[in-house]
Amino acid sequence: MHHVDIQMEAEIYGANNRLAEHNAEHFKIHGVRAFDLLGAIGSGKTSLIEKAVPDLQNRTLRTAAIVGDVYGDDDFQRIIGTGISAFNANTGKECHLDANLVHHALDHLNLDDIDIVFIENVGNMVCTTDFKLGAEKRIVVISTTEGDDVVNKHPMIFRDCQIAVINKVDLAEAVGCSIDRMITDIKRYNPEMVILKTNLRKGEGVKEVVDAILA
Repeated sequence: MHHVDIQMEAEIYGANNRLAEHNAEHFKIHGVRAFDLLGAIGSGKTSLIEKAVPDLQNRTLRTAAIVGDVYGDDDFQRIIGTGISAFNANTGKECHLDANLVHHALDHLNLDDIDIVFIENVGNMVCTTDFKLGAEKRIVVISTTEGDDVVNKHPMIFRDCQIAVINKVDLAEAVGCSIDRMITDIKRYNPEMVILKTNLRKGEGVKEVVDAILA
């Protein structure tokens, strides 16, 4: 039974990854750079997109977003409030976006009028890790309000992403969170990871994050 389960799991991941490669090629053909944002609910993924849009506009880069949620359109409404094109991708019961959902979303975006696509994944730090979407880079957003043990509890997501954003640094002392511990844990799991600190409520650190994403 376990052998069958493992085989089925491998087939699911294999099919997803093949479609993710197709998505990546699709982005490349249209000259679009795509970035996958991962993190827990409330970490700041939507806020990061909201704050990044004006910075990207100042760089004459046209931005769009695919907004993943299990249900509803709260984050989607916030994103279109910035004036950019977006597609709301509800997963139903699934705790992650997959390459097929992203592929479907691309039918609703005019990639010839877009330079940058943010793919905001569902708020989850486990399921999202295993499903590639075709993005150029994966960025994990965490916040001090999640506790300074959040990295140690979710090692795989840090091993799989290229950039870590530690948000709500202004609240660290109030919630008893050690940012130094978070950074130490990240470096233990991924020594090459770029680590940035933000206070997205005030827009602090956004330029540095956008620089890292575009680098």
